[in-house]
Amino acid sequence: MFIRNASLALAALFIATPVFAATTINVVEDGEGGGKMSLVLDQQTVSAGPAIFKVHNDAAGEEHEMVLVRLKSADAKIPLLTEKHRVDEKQLQSLGEVEDLAPGADGQLKADLEAGTYLLLCNLKGHYEAGMQAVLTVTD
Repeated sequence: MFIRNASLALAALFIATPVFAATTINVVEDGEGGGKMSLVLDQQTVSAGPAIFKVHNDAAGEEHEMVLVRLKSADAKIPLLTEKHRVDEKQLQSLGEVEDLAPGADGQLKADLEAGTYLLLCNLKGHYEAGMQAVLTVTD
């Protein structure tokens, strides 16, 4: 009888406890060297909390990466190292990245997002300047 009651109590606890699932954000990267490049999110606004960024490199022959940074404000100036054709990541608050994503490959990044503005970018030489960037807004 005790085991049955304990099992029922445990089952009731699981039913009463809310399950917080992570938000999935699909990211598609595309583009080849010397041409237009893109980094596209399937949603531009999400609620705060755990998130999984599922990243796919749709390029035929170009490696890409995805860096996630939290901006201080929606209109924050992005620091560029113009001579290196890259964003100066040392001046930004990075939450992680998916690196060295081969053509056709997939990767993922898990992050706990607070309300604010985030920038996703590819920081391989010249890729940010060629359009590989997207803004994500996180609300309370």
